[in-house]
Amino acid sequence: MVRKLKFHEQKLLRRLDLVSWEAAGSNLAEVRALRRYRVSRREDLVQYKALARSIRALARRLRDLGAGSEAFRARCSSRLLEKLWALGLLRDTRSLAACERVSAAAFCRRRLPCVLLRLRMAQDLRHAVTFVEQGHVRVGPQVATDPALLVPRALEDFVTWVDASRLRQKVLDYNQERDDFDLAA
Repeated sequence: MVRKLKFHEQKLLRRLDLVSWEAAGSNLAEVRALRRYRVSRREDLVQYKALARSIRALARRLRDLGAGSEAFRARCSSRLLEKLWALGLLRDTRSLAACERVSAAAFCRRRLPCVLLRLRMAQDLRHAVTFVEQGHVRVGPQVATDPALLVPRALEDFVTWVDASRLRQKVLDYNQERDDFDLAA
């Protein structure tokens, strides 16, 4: 005689697919990317993959254009390279071969928590995600509360702490840069 399963056991059993449990290992790279870049929504990573795939397809189509359209090809490829460089997805704008190496990880590296980590405003990615979700960070004049915000190169210099943030006050105290006017407030 088998005992009746408890509610949480039934819930776990519904998630588990006993027929194709071996096939779940093929998704391991996606799980690693979700953990490495602290992406909370899987849909974001799927969208990044689709964008990277379309960029690679566009680069291939530009590469395979006929011999009679060199001027058009050069103009379009330079625009594509400049736009991808401005977004921060490419490191150089020399050739279309760089566009064919764009991946979802390039988009993940442009997310706000990763930029905070690169700017040394957070110790690790977990803390950076927490700072963003709690509203301690602003990008330009806007307070950012979504960790999925992609920061282009032009705005990377304008990532700062919110003026009323306790973290900003702690940093100013540590660096001994806190103003007397701030102490009165």
